[in-house]
Amino acid sequence: MTLKETLARLKERTETIVSESELLAKLEKAQNEKRPLKVKLGIDASGPDIHLGFAVVLRKLRQFQDFGHTAVLIVGDFTGKIGDPSGRSKTRPQLTDAQIKNNVLRYKEQIFKILDPTKTEFRFNSEWSDALTSRDLINIASKYTVARIIEREDFSQRLKQGLPIYMHEILYPLFQGYDSVAVKADIELGGADQYWNLLVGRELQREFGQEPQVIITMPLLEGTDGKLKMSKSYNNYIGIAEPPKEIYGKTMSIPDTMIVRYFQLATNYSDAEIKAIEKRLAAGENPKHLKTL
Repeated sequence: MTLKETLARLKERTETIVSESELLAKLEKAQNEKRPLKVKLGIDASGPDIHLGFAVVLRKLRQFQDFGHTAVLIVGDFTGKIGDPSGRSKTRPQLTDAQIKNNVLRYKEQIFKILDPTKTEFRFNSEWSDALTSRDLINIASKYTVARIIEREDFSQRLKQGLPIYMHEILYPLFQGYDSVAVKADIELGGADQYWNLLVGRELQREFGQEPQVIITMPLLEGTDGKLKMSKSYNNYIGIAEPPKEIYGKTMSIPDTMIVRYFQLATNYSDAEIKAIEKRLAAGENPKHLKTL
């Protein structure tokens, strides 16, 4: 397979790539240097179950592994105690050390249902964040502007509504971005709602003299309600390690209008196979039959 063919495969069903030309250049450089790329994915350990929504990103990460690259999973044991404000209209509850520890144990039990353990590294961002001094923090903060932080939709909406934004929330994207500097990430993956956080990592790498990471975001899979993104917080998720009967029941509850969307983001069905499913739906086939494929 040529590098351009590899790029085409990696682009499939992504939402945003910044940028394609840089991704191709990194793939070529890795091939020439005979080394794997470091593909970063952050985990905030906010709950004990991996669900189909998060699996969308994990499946793309597995695709990188299948092409010989290394998945670097950043467990946010430090940032998890801050609480990611992305997509939130109010402050997210902070996690305790005990909650994070228990959730990570559950993550490890489930994540290798998708990822290749021989090409996976687990890192905890407390490794470097706990060691930061006040001077270090000021240095990191000096490399990013308040204007860039508050232009994010979640923050700007809260400002318009007169809702408070706390300093620890403003610091969150800086700490998450610094993770990319610490592990020297080549690529970072995330859901579409993580776009701004991923950009911060890219810009901080440049400020620290590193080659900026390519960022790739994946579409957000709607939950079983068919409206909000799938999330443990919204209790509309299908956990990949839930009992089969529970998975079956939740799958049957998905609105029929979401069937094609789920095939696109939660399966390895080809575009041609998905078009065939669309035709079957349009022809009046019982949606329940398609949900059981």
